[in-house]
Amino acid sequence: MRSQRVVEHKVGMGDVAPDFTLPSQSGEMVRLWDLLAQSSVVLYFYPKNETPVCTVQACAFRDSYEVFTKAGAEVVGISSDSTGSHSRFASNYRLPFILLSDRRREVRRRYGVPNTMGTLPGRATYVIDREGIVHHVFSSQFNAARHVTEALSILQKLS
Repeated sequence: MRSQRVVEHKVGMGDVAPDFTLPSQSGEMVRLWDLLAQSSVVLYFYPKNETPVCTVQACAFRDSYEVFTKAGAEVVGISSDSTGSHSRFASNYRLPFILLSDRRREVRRRYGVPNTMGTLPGRATYVIDREGIVHHVFSSQFNAARHVTEALSILQKLS
């Protein structure tokens, strides 16, 4: 069996979001395009569960989750943590949204999410409409709460 090489491309505004399937915190396989058939998606990549900035970001998405769903969007977080780690993180902070496990960082590479200081997985958020078009990309390693406000602002303009 040949291994598939993941092509790195920095996904930007106007691009079609690359499809993928990853396991969620419950172990269920989740496909991006299946989610997009139902709603827009706010896809956010983050470095690691239970770290201070990542927890602030996840809780900010949690606290605004109802606003996202009313705007017609589902929130999806991705890191390389295991499904078990995601399950504990979601339970500890009552996260109502999907967390996906990208153990080999293939989806992160496919989207071209940059590393910080060469080694730390970057933090980036993509707002994707139901047709799969990326309408906004925001990348900031340390301004976690702004990922939420940026995404909400774009969703409000789209609706």
